[in-house]
Amino acid sequence: MAREFEVRREQDLPATPEQVWDAVATGAGNLGWLYPMEVEPRVGGKATRGNSTVMVWEPPQHFAVRATQDGGFSNTLSYHIEPADGGTSHLRMGIHWVHTGVVDEAWAWDAKSDAAEKHVDFYQHGLAEYLRHFAGRPAVYVRAQRPEPTADPADFAALRRRLGLAPDAAVGDRLPLDLPGTDGRPEEVVVDWLSADFVGLRGPDALYRFFNGSTWNVPIWLGHHLFAEGADEQQATAAWTAWLNDTQA
Repeated sequence: MAREFEVRREQDLPATPEQVWDAVATGAGNLGWLYPMEVEPRVGGKATRGNSTVMVWEPPQHFAVRATQDGGFSNTLSYHIEPADGGTSHLRMGIHWVHTGVVDEAWAWDAKSDAAEKHVDFYQHGLAEYLRHFAGRPAVYVRAQRPEPTADPADFAALRRRLGLAPDAAVGDRLPLDLPGTDGRPEEVVVDWLSADFVGLRGPDALYRFFNGSTWNVPIWLGHHLFAEGADEQQATAAWTAWLNDTQA
């Protein structure tokens, strides 16, 4: 018997349908809020989201890709974009899993579906932040993670303190952020997301994203989107990797 799981989200976005399409259906756009995902622009084309195939390509209204894995698992990601008033858009997105194989404890279905729900909310918020503040700007994506999984919430609490987040911090707070690998003054950032699982900070030229691992017993990691002219991916990745793994700081 097949087992299924779905996430459906809708939101109004401060951008035209064409801008939203560029953000969700192109490699350059995905770098600004999601993660590197190149898309071959045609039905049947390939997307670098696992072993994905483009199922729908109808710019700028409807885009969908499906990834398949051994063991009878498929994962479909879809976007429906509708024009709204004043040059804005309404987005309906969805994730649909189907598993026709045997689901056992090793599959950890409940943990994976819980992670998917929460990550979708965080990423969809990031999409709105990107379109509101950085739409169309070239981005560099920086990813780093600690080498070992963690099941201890105290590890992410320590990271939050290193970022300068007070125990009563809230979305909208402003704080100075010392950027690793630079000798300049701290950069003022705004807290745009704050939960037990994620921290989102927005700078004048960046979206900084920090991911807790303890909820799902995976490593703590970060995935930043840098928009400053001349941003160097290798240099920034090395600096943030060193920062993330300096657990004595």
